[in-house]
Amino acid sequence: MAQETHRTAHVWEDEQPRPSAWTGWIGFAAIMMMVIGSFNVIEGMVALFEDEYYVAGPDNVLVLDLTGWGWTHLVVGVVVALAGAALLTGAAWARVAAVVFAAVNAVLQLGFVSVQPVWSTIVIALCVVVVWAVVVHGDEVGGRR
Repeated sequence: MAQETHRTAHVWEDEQPRPSAWTGWIGFAAIMMMVIGSFNVIEGMVALFEDEYYVAGPDNVLVLDLTGWGWTHLVVGVVVALAGAALLTGAAWARVAAVVFAAVNAVLQLGFVSVQPVWSTIVIALCVVVVWAVVVHGDEVGGRR
């Protein structure tokens, strides 16, 4: 009987802490990053392959022409989506990458807001939510809190 009690106590010591209810925000952030990355890829492909879709004068887009923005959106979109997938692992480096790439994407969208104001504003808002979720609740993944 004493041996059974000892085993039960030992199992309690080995159990992992139960994850917080807030852990779902990290899953949400990861999925949103994959969606945001997909949005960027679509935005980039449209800029590259459908020249007449975006209507912008020469002064309406910062720094690059639409082809340059197309490639930028395409590359950043793939990187953001991959960072979102990595965020699902709960690794600390993935949380840092997610925050950095979401912030970079928000700034990138700010440069494109004169061409697609509604679309860019939605993506910026989603990036802000992702950064908030990862910064506030990132350490709760895997029940570490």
